Amino acid sequence: MNKKTSGNYIEKTDVYGKIWIWTAAVIIMLVPVVICLAYNAWPVATNVLKGLLGVAPLFWTVGVIEVITYTPMLGVGGTYLGFVTGNITSIKAPAALTAMENLGVKADSEEGEVVSTIAIATSSIVTTLIIAIGVALLTVIAPVLNHPALAPAFENILPALFGGLGVVYISKNPKLSIAPLVFMIAIFLIFPSLASAVGVLVPVGIIISLVAGRIMYKKGWI
Repeated sequence: MNKKTSGNYIEKTDVYGKIWIWTAAVIIMLVPVVICLAYNAWPVATNVLKGLLGVAPLFWTVGVIEVITYTPMLGVGGTYLGFVTGNITSIKAPAALTAMENLGVKADSEEGEVVSTIAIATSSIVTTLIIAIGVALLTVIAPVLNHPALAPAFENILPALFGGLGVVYISKNPKLSIAPLVFMIAIFLIFPSLASAVGVLVPVGIIISLVAGRIMYKKGWI
């Protein structure tokens, strides 16, 4: 891909990405509006504002942080596609990173841009198909999925995903992993309830890694 072609690709991807992400936002907002119109049942504005004050600031903060964090990792096309289809932390980012790792391409390269987009698109299609099959066979597989023996497995899906990715990246340069690992372990031991705040802690860990890596580089330790 030459420079001109790459520039056109990025520009078109950016345009189509904005169209799709705003279209998705409008459709999501229309769902409650249509329900309210269909049943002529509108929530009290003050109650809605009270509810938003408790959760909206957190979601806005996480949303901004995730865009800053994941865009360099996923590329332009992967970022737009990932944020439209959702589940970035648990599915899309691991899929893109694994694909780029297996093909030996970097996220900031033209090849990485294409590979990341294809990986996220593929994971979205596979996820949709699995959900469709699961819904169709819900009555058959529900007793199996609800079995108490499987509860620990479902509770550790996300740690398993990041654990597998962690082994690959930590093994490349173990020194860089010391600071974020020590910080995260300390945080979880002191505040166990923060284990559910993955959206905030992942970017925090990345910032700590960058700062620690810069200091270690200046000291000549890496």
